[in-house]
Amino acid sequence: MTDSVSSTFTSIADITAARRRIAPLAKVSPLVDASAAAGRPLFLKCESLQPGGAFKIRGAYNMISQLSDDERRRGVITYSSGNHGQAVAIAARALGAPAVVVMPTTAPRIKIEGARHHGAEIILEGTTTLHRLARAEQEARERGLTMVPPFDHEWIVAGQGTVGLEILEQLPQVATVLVPIGGGGLISGVAAAIKHANPSVQVVGVEPAGAASMKASIDAGHIVTLERTHSIADGLMAVRPGSLNFAHVQHFVDRIVTVDDEAIADAVIWTFTKSDVLAEPSGATAVAAALTAEPAFEGPVVAVVSGGNLDPSELGKYRRRTE
Repeated sequence: MTDSVSSTFTSIADITAARRRIAPLAKVSPLVDASAAAGRPLFLKCESLQPGGAFKIRGAYNMISQLSDDERRRGVITYSSGNHGQAVAIAARALGAPAVVVMPTTAPRIKIEGARHHGAEIILEGTTTLHRLARAEQEARERGLTMVPPFDHEWIVAGQGTVGLEILEQLPQVATVLVPIGGGGLISGVAAAIKHANPSVQVVGVEPAGAASMKASIDAGHIVTLERTHSIADGLMAVRPGSLNFAHVQHFVDRIVTVDDEAIADAVIWTFTKSDVLAEPSGATAVAAALTAEPAFEGPVVAVVSGGNLDPSELGKYRRRTE
C-alpha cells in the first residue's frame, strides 16, 4: 500500500487512539463461544451489550469527544434509524453536549424511547436515510449544531474499528469475521483494523437481501442508490453506502453476501435460545450468514452481533415468521 493510498484509509494508529479515547464509556464486549450449538467453530462478538445496546457508542463517543468546547456547548445532531441515535444521546450527555436525533417515522419504539431516555430531542422525519439526512442538515444550519454522521466520517470509522482490534486479541486464531452492513461504518473500521494487523483473516460483509446497497455498489464499481429497501433488519436499510465506507470496503473487504429475512428471523431465535444472546434482526444478520452459508466459511468464524435493542416480548413474531 503506497503512502498516498494508505492516507485515504483509517490506520491502526487512528483505531488505537480511538480505543484509548472511548475507554471511559465503551466496553470490551465479550466473545461468546457458540460452536457446540452451531456444529462448527463459531463465536459471537456481543456488541449488543454496549451502552445503548449496540456498537454505535464506539464511533459516537470517539467523535463527540474530539469536538471543541464550543461545538459541544452548542450541541450535536444526527440522523439515525435508532441505535446511532441512542449512542449519540449517551455520548453527548456524558460529554456535556445537548443532542438532537432525527429518526424515521417507522423507528421501533424501543429505540425512540431509548434515545429520549438519555436526554436527546427526537425529531421524526420520513422513512429513508436521505429523508433523515436532509432534515438533520436543515436543523444543523438553523441551530448551529454539529453533525455526528452515523457512518460516513473518519472518526466514526476509527471508533468502530476498535471492534476489530478486540476480536484479534480475543481469538488470535480467527479465520473469518462476518460483519453486518448498513451504511458501512462498522465494516469499514473492522476491516481496516483486521487487514492492517493480519491480512490473512477473511472479512465478509453481510447485508439483507432487500437492502443490499453496498453489494450493488461494489458490483457496479461505483456508489449505487437503491430506489427502496425492505427488511426486518431496520438498522441495515441505508439506500446507499457512505463514500468513505465504500472506499474502505473496496480496499479491505474480501466479499459481501446477502441473507433473506427468513434466515435473519431464524438467527434472532437461534441466537437467543442457543446462546442466551438477545439480538435484534440487524444484530443477528451476520449470525444468519454463519448458520446458512454452504459451504461453511473457513473457521474459526466470528459473527459480530451488532445490536440487541429488541423487546423480548417480540421474539415470538420472529419464530412465527419461520414456522
